[in-house]
Amino acid sequence: MFDHAFILKLVKFGLVGISGMAVDFGFTSLFKEVIKVKKYVANSIGFTLAATSNFVFNRIWTFGSTDPHVIAQYAKFFIIALLGLLINNLTIYFFSDLKFRLNFYLSKAIATLVVFSWNFIMNYIFTF
Repeated sequence: MFDHAFILKLVKFGLVGISGMAVDFGFTSLFKEVIKVKKYVANSIGFTLAATSNFVFNRIWTFGSTDPHVIAQYAKFFIIALLGLLINNLTIYFFSDLKFRLNFYLSKAIATLVVFSWNFIMNYIFTF
């Protein structure tokens, strides 16, 4: 299972994720700071645009998908991303508030690793 092709997809998925972070933070900042949209609305816009750009790049570059059912594929990808967001928040809560009382950013780093794994595996198996 962990052959060269799998590892290459994993690395590409990570690089796309980094570009998605830039899209997320960039648009969240634009909408919150410049356009003066409420922070949670701005965050939702950033998240949605990042998930969409991640889908496009992962579909084309990471997985090379030619599945003609793009809308259904995007829906799967977006649902996995939303569940990842939930897992992210729950992981942060668990490590920073509930169990270990770790620093928020250390908890967020742990959550990022957990969600990266979740997103990759679920999209590898179900979406692409």
